[in-house]
This record gives sequence, C-alpha cells and structure tokens, in this order.
Amino acid sequence: MIFLRKVLFPLAIVYWIITFIRNFFYDLGIFKSQSYALPVIAVGNLSVGGTGKTPQIEYLIRLLHDYKIATLSRGYKRESKGFILADESVSAKEIGDEPFQFFSKFPDVLVAVDADRRNGINQLLTHNPQVILLDDAFQHRKVKAGFYILLTAYNDLFSDDYILPFGNLREPEMGKKRANLIIVTKCPEDLSEIAQVKIRQQLIAKDIPVYFSTIVYDDYLYGERDQIEVKAFEENILLLAGIAKPEFFFEHLKREKDTVMTFPDHHNFAEEDIQKILKVAEGRKIVTTEKDYMRLQGKLPVNQLYYLPIQSKIINDALGFNSKILNYVGESSRNS
Repeated sequence: MIFLRKVLFPLAIVYWIITFIRNFFYDLGIFKSQSYALPVIAVGNLSVGGTGKTPQIEYLIRLLHDYKIATLSRGYKRESKGFILADESVSAKEIGDEPFQFFSKFPDVLVAVDADRRNGINQLLTHNPQVILLDDAFQHRKVKAGFYILLTAYNDLFSDDYILPFGNLREPEMGKKRANLIIVTKCPEDLSEIAQVKIRQQLIAKDIPVYFSTIVYDDYLYGERDQIEVKAFEENILLLAGIAKPEFFFEHLKREKDTVMTFPDHHNFAEEDIQKILKVAEGRKIVTTEKDYMRLQGKLPVNQLYYLPIQSKIINDALGFNSKILNYVGESSRNS
C-alpha cells in the first residue's frame, strides 16, 4: 500500500491543484455559493471517513432541541436518487444508514437526503425548519453554510495526512480556514491540557477555536425486544462492524472468547453475508454498531441482534462550545 501511494504521488499533485483552484474560485466569488437566511450548520472533515460525524450531528440535535431541526445528508450508498424526506415508509436502503438512524432516534427532526444540497435545502424550506444541519458537507461549496464545524480524529489528524490519492485528504489542509471551529474527535477522556496544547500547535489553527471530544458508550446493549446491561453480560458474543474505523468499538466490548467480524464501511448486507454471519455466530448473540443495526434490522433474528449506542462528549469547555452554537443559531434566527 505504501509503495502504491508513492506511485500515485504525481496524481496527488494534480488533485491538489484542481481542488486548490476550485476553492480559490469559490473564495473569489467566480464560482457562486448560495447562502440562506436561516441558520445552517455544516459538519464535515478534510479526510475520507471515520471522524465521528454522526455522533456530532446527534450532539447538535440534542443541543438544539428547542428549535425545529432539519438534517440533510447525501445518503451515502442508498439505493435511491434525488430528494427524499424520511417518513414511516422509508428504510435504510432508501435514505442510507446514518439518516435512517437520525430518523429512528429523533422523530421530531426533519430528516432528508439529497446529493444536490442546494435542492435539498430548498425542498426543506417548504417545511419551515428553524435550523438545518448539513451532514458531511465541508466540501460542498455550492452551499454557503453560516457555521462550519471541522472534525479530525485524535489518532489521524489532518495535519499528519496528505492529499488523495497519496494520503486521505479530500482537499488541501488550508481548507481548514473555512471552519468556525475544529473538534478533535475520539480522544482519550483523560487527555491532558499539555497534550491538547500540542495538538493545537500541530493543527496550526491560531485563529480557530479547537475543542476535544471523546466517545461515550451506552451502559446497555439494545435489541428490538429488550436491553441488556453491558457489565452484566457474560455469554460469549459475535462482534460485527461495517464502519470506517471499528477498532474503538471492538476494544470497548471484546473479551477473550468473543469473535469479531468486519465488513467495509456502509456495507449493504446481502443474503450471503447474512448466512455467513449466522454461521459464524453459531446461535450466539450478535452485537453491532448502531449504524450497522440500521442495515441489519429485519435480516437477523431479533433474539440475536443487539447494538451499542454511542454519544459524543466535549471534554474541554463544553459550555463554551455549546454557547458558540446556541449564540450563532439564536442570532441567525433573530436576523432571518
């Protein structure tokens, strides 16, 4: 893989030039961005996948519960096209696992998908939301959000990475300048202030506030019919994940005799996958991530399938972070 990336280095230079020119033209106003009167918050990253966008969107939904919220996602790997507003008839296949998760957990939130973010926002505006959360939209320059949250993972900082295909960055690191704030995700909960200072220096983001978050796991495993306390769970299980970076999930739950199965990120589980999973499980309970559960629900026996929810937690100055978001939304709402 390292050799292949070195071979692809010339392509990375070309890609860097293309993305730089594109962003430069948007910055100059040659390429037009559409802005909106109501508050629009974009959550995204510079790298490809695995930075914790879904729990961050859910954090914002909980924080902004007093507003009528809409979420707009691309609906990655969905088996549909165009704009779809989630209702009781939709499935994860139609809108994607992450939007389906939002819809399942937050019934009062308008959940929509559309690869064309401008069209998606225009469609949502007919339902009179008070704030729109754009999922994975940092590079969608056709829309000008009012507030940008840039995520980068603690063990995979964008400052240590390179542009595609030599590295995993979608655009040059200078794109961070569009961010109103940066969140370093998946940090150890006891990350010291000294370590935080060092990371800020690595990110070279002097004028951009940097916050640090960790993943908090639920105390219970949830199935369709019941829930089981994690600490009280003694029998051996099959741990299954089809997410970008499942290591944290496995490390949190795995015990000596548990079995692990991995699938590609956003994997659409076919019948042959289901049969393979059941064969490996050998009648044991199957514990998966919440996103994977959205795609596995109805395909595996309800008495076997469970998931472990997670939440994002700001570990430095959560009150300051919350205030920035609430102040932006409040001021934008009054001005709209």
